[in-house]
Amino acid sequence: MSFDEEKLRRSIYRNYDLPTPEPLKKFMEEGWAPSPLQDLKKSPATSWAVARREKLSKAFPGKRLVIPAGNYKVRSNDTDYRFRPHSAFSWSTGINGCEAVPDSVLVMEPTNSGHVSILFIHPRSPREKSEEFYRNSKYGEFWVGRRMTLEETEFAFDIKVQHLSTLEDFLGVKKESLALRHEDALVDELVPENKGDQEFVIWLSEARLIKDQFEIDEMQKAIDATHRGFEEMIRAIPNTVGKKRGERLIEGAFFTRARFEGNDIGYDSIVASGAHACILHWIKNDGELKNGDLLLIDAGVEVDSLYTADITRTLPINGKFTPAQREIYELVYEAQSAGIKAVKPGAKFRDFHVAAMKVVAEGLSKLGVLPISPEESLKPESGLHRRWTVHGTGHMLGMDVHDCAHARNEAYSDGILEPGMILTVEPGIYIHPDDALFPEQYRGIGVRIEDDVLVTKDGCRNLSSAMPRHPDEIEAWLASLWR
Repeated sequence: MSFDEEKLRRSIYRNYDLPTPEPLKKFMEEGWAPSPLQDLKKSPATSWAVARREKLSKAFPGKRLVIPAGNYKVRSNDTDYRFRPHSAFSWSTGINGCEAVPDSVLVMEPTNSGHVSILFIHPRSPREKSEEFYRNSKYGEFWVGRRMTLEETEFAFDIKVQHLSTLEDFLGVKKESLALRHEDALVDELVPENKGDQEFVIWLSEARLIKDQFEIDEMQKAIDATHRGFEEMIRAIPNTVGKKRGERLIEGAFFTRARFEGNDIGYDSIVASGAHACILHWIKNDGELKNGDLLLIDAGVEVDSLYTADITRTLPINGKFTPAQREIYELVYEAQSAGIKAVKPGAKFRDFHVAAMKVVAEGLSKLGVLPISPEESLKPESGLHRRWTVHGTGHMLGMDVHDCAHARNEAYSDGILEPGMILTVEPGIYIHPDDALFPEQYRGIGVRIEDDVLVTKDGCRNLSSAMPRHPDEIEAWLASLWR
């Protein structure tokens, strides 16, 4: 056995797996009834994905385009993380988180009139003359569940489908190709690098800046599910106060909702009580909830189509804001309201950040902690107010929580807002417990309010507006869920 064959064998069969004697092999091939998928329907994303591929084809005429779904990623030894396909693959095929098969590859093969799309997959393994369905712990049906056949996949997604085993020969016929790299080792090996690969990645990112109606509807589903997840967390608060690692009990309540209604959480939930709220990406979530503190929760459900919400609320653990907590909260609330108002077509992407920071700087000046005027602080060369708000006020949102990350600055951070864009508006103020510039009653307070906003033809629509955000509404919300 060659080194490569041994490596392949070890990737499929573990050294502690039991051998399969010949009588068992033959017995396993017998007695299986036909089991086609019942009531198989076309994916609701199919027609949208076809239209997206048409745009992609027009953008890169004459070039072979290769978009892998990605491979399993090892968590520990032979245990993998739950598979999630690359967002560009799902966007261009319509294949969601539940239906995606690791190692799948979309190839758009150039023709005289455009491209023909071919999806290479690892389909359902046959019961005859195959051990895979019961022996292969990575791909076998008895281990990871049923995959679609080639024919079923072709029907569901309106795309030509071939067995993954034919990919190497197919790509062996060399053509000028552009590929999404570093997601699939085999693709990286088979497709020579091209100086246009980066342009391809940028296009795949910028194409998702403006959402189609399917994407907008899926985003609303994710936001509505996240709203329900927040209410699950709020209901859990009274029974977690004072318990060790109470933050994780709250986190678990949201995870249950995310897995029930969607594919997963869109990102690790931030559940930060007390001064933990001042840690921007607090995901240890091992703290205790204490009466009188605030609880900052930043969480989002990722629905099956892989679109995710990204919402933050800051809640008084006992149901009532203290005067100092309310003062900081109201400042953030007013800053967010100004930011949302500034989101409109034709505005610069940074305009809503500027609007929110103007309110923040003026508020910090009134609190007596800003050593210069708000106007001076807001100058790019100064920015002293950023001591208490070190992050930006928002980002694009979609399949990735920080969506369209490979877009050029001129299309994104220095770009112009257009109808169909979805972004977060999320100012915050964070006063660390050792910050001697603030009076003691403010120290350890961290507040962020975040909503998901759709740019419309005449302004914007807050897609998460059903979730209370004014401090009076927050208190009433908590009281209603604790009755």
